[in-house]
Amino acid sequence: MADPSSYRPSPGQIPDSPGVYKFRDEHRRVIYVGKAKSLRQRLANYFQDLAGLHPRTRSMVTTAASVEWTVVSTEVEALQLEYSWIKEFDPRFNVKYRDDKSYPYLAVTMNEQYPRVQVMRGHKKKGVRYFGPYAHAWAIRDTVDLLLRVFPVRTCSAGVFKNATRTGRPCLLGYIGKCSAPCVDRISAEDHRELADEFSDFMAGRTGTYIRRLEKRMTDAAEEMEYERAARLRDDIEALKKAMEKNAVVLADATDADLIAVAEDELEAAVQIFHVRGGRVRGQRGWVTDKVEAVTTGDLVEHALQQLYGEETGDSVPKEVLVPALPDPVGPVQEWLAGRRGAGVSLRIPQRGDKKALMETVARNAQQSLVLHKTKRASDLTTRSRALEEIAEALDLDSAPLRIECYDISHLQGDDVVASMVVFEDGLARKSEYRRFQIKGRVGDTQVWHGEGQDDVRSMHEVIARRFRRYLAEKEKTGEWVEEDGNAGPDGNAFTEEDGRPKRFAYPPQLVVVDGGQPQVAAARRALDELGIDDIAVCGLAKRLEEVWVPGEDDPVVLPRTSEGLYLLQRVRDEAHRFAITYQRTRRAKRFRASPLDDVPGLGEARKQALLKHFGSLKKLRAATIEQICEVPGIGRKTAETIAAALAQVAPAAPAVNTATGEIMEEEEPGTTADPSGEPVAAGAPDRRRGQET
Repeated sequence: MADPSSYRPSPGQIPDSPGVYKFRDEHRRVIYVGKAKSLRQRLANYFQDLAGLHPRTRSMVTTAASVEWTVVSTEVEALQLEYSWIKEFDPRFNVKYRDDKSYPYLAVTMNEQYPRVQVMRGHKKKGVRYFGPYAHAWAIRDTVDLLLRVFPVRTCSAGVFKNATRTGRPCLLGYIGKCSAPCVDRISAEDHRELADEFSDFMAGRTGTYIRRLEKRMTDAAEEMEYERAARLRDDIEALKKAMEKNAVVLADATDADLIAVAEDELEAAVQIFHVRGGRVRGQRGWVTDKVEAVTTGDLVEHALQQLYGEETGDSVPKEVLVPALPDPVGPVQEWLAGRRGAGVSLRIPQRGDKKALMETVARNAQQSLVLHKTKRASDLTTRSRALEEIAEALDLDSAPLRIECYDISHLQGDDVVASMVVFEDGLARKSEYRRFQIKGRVGDTQVWHGEGQDDVRSMHEVIARRFRRYLAEKEKTGEWVEEDGNAGPDGNAFTEEDGRPKRFAYPPQLVVVDGGQPQVAAARRALDELGIDDIAVCGLAKRLEEVWVPGEDDPVVLPRTSEGLYLLQRVRDEAHRFAITYQRTRRAKRFRASPLDDVPGLGEARKQALLKHFGSLKKLRAATIEQICEVPGIGRKTAETIAAALAQVAPAAPAVNTATGEIMEEEEPGTTADPSGEPVAAGAPDRRRGQET
């Protein structure tokens, strides 16, 4: 590991001008390429105190052994040179495109005497018209097969064409009418080129005019009683419409645009691109990107633009590019795109209408792509085994943790504090073993702290202690009985299910993971120590930098960004967070719907609705006399007295205040108003309880 100060240039050596810089390691390999509006200011950021650097940046500067730079005239030139060097050197610390394959295009070789329609990949050639890209080559062939009925353009290779010319016999497509057979002079070179032009125009989106022309020819043929020709034209029109259905109109005004969306987490990002030509989605592509460096969404968009258009020119660069975030600064990138196109390019974030709706679709595709990528990695047996081995090695465990339990705390500004426990066995979620807890500020019969207020550390201590007290009881009794609130029952008469299976917390994990950093880890370890449990490992995963904390250590364990073990810990942590916040929201919604009438003994749902329908609100019911309550059908005097007594014990809610005017608003109590049908509904309670869930 190199000390950055050993190769740091003096400030006077670095020019204050645009340029591109390269970091090299001790073997002179380029490990990072970057651009800057001011080389002096940008490079100074890399040579500050290591503690202030992002972990990935810190790893890069300590791996490097030297830095060099090249001065250019403008930021646009810097962007171009950066792209060229990334392609040339493939630096390990730059953003990498994991799926950087060549996507297939539908190509029409207008540079040949007899243009040919074919699938092409790789670098684009001059004089060839391209349509796409498509996700799969078979999608191109399906489209071409439909269109050849109407546009019988040559599709054969040069060898087949020469052989047919030599023998005077066309290939099979010539015999079945899907090729005009220019090889045997059934059509002249000029007419065949015109046919190829019509094919290209149709693929470019100019479809309406051509279909109307065919419909007129079909009508004329029918009027002239040439029914066979009319039927042939009818079938041609159906084939064209079927081909058009494969690319439904998504944007009006025959828009040409590319839409780029990004879904990301701490270590990876999925980039998804929709290519819209003539208002139709003509192609789709995407990558999964390693976030090797500390990058923002705007930086990812800039890298995607370089990947897409770095070798494109002319109409291959659309006049409009829609993105989720703009690069900073956006001017040089927009100017670079305009230079590639040879005309102006609009680079912007869609704000409303069809384009925003389509961008949301692209974003969903990107999110699904990222989830699918992670799921594939998680479902692979070899990958799971490697992940467990990496965790065992990083945490210095005796064996791979075949059972992992993860705990998370969730609350809304200190209210409705709950916890979740999720279980992964052999690297896969075991949802039947998931458990959830209400945090009440006690362990067993001992009051530890008051359950209200925001204290994740004490909540974590409580839930770990409660869970493993059950485990100890299981060891003693070969079973367990736990009430719905998660507290142990008063005796040990029912510690197993009816079929003899162990209940709830029968099996101990090899590893306990908590969602949090050093304080949460210390609380979990302390809870286990108090119970005398020393054979279960504990670690925590902090969200901000994805650092793994272990008890008693001042510094975290930093797993490599490509570590399968880190991916598994992330999945476990994210699942615990999802499970906890779902339970917390359920409890909060239930509390908002609660009513003082719920506590009245013997008062069922039908009579509660009848009361609210009769009086209109709980506020009016509270003010009613016992005689007035008795007027409600089904309510006797004894029940009316019970209702009045129950409502008298509950303090009315404080009046709502308009914060803008200071006016006291007449508002019903939460969960007490009735709609016209008599069904009780919440009366704005959620609006008075704002906060952030954790």
